[in-house]
This record gives sequence, C-alpha cells and structure tokens, in this order.
Amino acid sequence: MTSDQNPDPAAGGRIRIVLVDDHAMFRAGVRGELAGHADAVEVVGEGGDVDSAVAAIEATRPDVVLLDVHLPGGGGVQVIKRAQSPATRYLALSVSDAAEDVIGTIRGGARGYVTKTITGPELVDAIRRVSEGDAVFSPRLAGFVLDAFAGSIEVAEVDEDLDRLTEREREVMRLIARGYAYKEVAKELFISIKTVETHMSSVLRKLQLSSRHELSRWASDRHLL
Repeated sequence: MTSDQNPDPAAGGRIRIVLVDDHAMFRAGVRGELAGHADAVEVVGEGGDVDSAVAAIEATRPDVVLLDVHLPGGGGVQVIKRAQSPATRYLALSVSDAAEDVIGTIRGGARGYVTKTITGPELVDAIRRVSEGDAVFSPRLAGFVLDAFAGSIEVAEVDEDLDRLTEREREVMRLIARGYAYKEVAKELFISIKTVETHMSSVLRKLQLSSRHELSRWASDRHLL
C-alpha cells in the first residue's frame, strides 16, 4: 500500500472520516457522538464550506466523508466534484429528505444518504457500510432513488422550479411546507425568526404563490416533502 492510499477498514483499522457541515455546533455534536465509537471511526478533518471541505479531504484522504448537502460555496455535490481523492467515499448526512436533494447528491457521486435524525450507532454502521462499498439510505429515501431512476419523478421539472431559490430559501421552504412554525424553522436552521420571514416572503414571490397552504400543495405535488 502506498502512502497516499487509505487504510483498509475491513482489515481492522479505524475508518478515517472528514466531517463537512456549515454549522460548527452540529459538527461538534457529531464529533462527540463518534468519539464514543473510537475503536471503529476517527474524525481526521472538518470543513464548513466547499473550499475548506475540499482542502481537508485532499490533505487527509479519508475513507469516508460525512457530507451536508447545502453548503456555502456551491453545495455538497461541488465538494465531490472538486476533491482529488479517488478512494474516498461520500455519505450525505443532511436535515433535508427532499427528493431532489437525495437524487441530485447520489447522481453527484455519493454512495449513501441519511438524515440527521439518525442515531449514533446507526451512523457508525452506515459509515462502515459505505466504506465497504455498499449504498446506504434512510428507509424513506431509498424509494426516491428508485422512483427517479424508474422515471416516475420528473427531476428536470423540479430542478427548474428550485433553481429560482437560494439553498437557504429551499431549506426554509421545505420546513414551512411541512407545517413548521417560523419559530421552529429558526431553531432548526440556527437563524432568526425575522430571517425566516424574509426568506419565506422571497420564496412565495419567486414561486408566484400567495400562502403557506399553496406552498405545501406545490411542494407535495413535486415530491419535496
């Protein structure tokens, strides 16, 4: 094995991980959770945006990257495209369970996609499976991938609509469409209620909708909930 190859997790070594998320508190929480499984996994680097993530991956050449979908600088798929570490595998770990995020990230090169409701032991198992080459999904999300590749979700239409929104607006839109109160959205996304209101106004304007009810129906029709 050359110096720039990753250690083989199947051979008994710890799985080396780079953790990518734009919320430092979330990264700290995941790092703390994984510390309880130090015999199996090791966090060797972190990134809070696309540039820092790419730098961390190229510096450490990890076995697995835990990758948030929405990041400053271009999003998680840009990290996969730009990072020069061919042996590294990617597992999306995101608050989003929207069809277009799941499908887009898998098409971008990720081996799996799980949501942030996953437990610590489940996450460690998902990391292990991805490091071994398996495709891993939270149960509900696997159906999105099957539907997309079977052609029953019109991904092009969804993308065209969502291209009008910023990544933050998409996050706000999905939570509001699911029935979250502004206060709950603010807590979930670590932003102020005023910022939520501003994003919501922008979402309704860009999508030419007039109410939360219309937004929920719009999102449901496009398999975004």
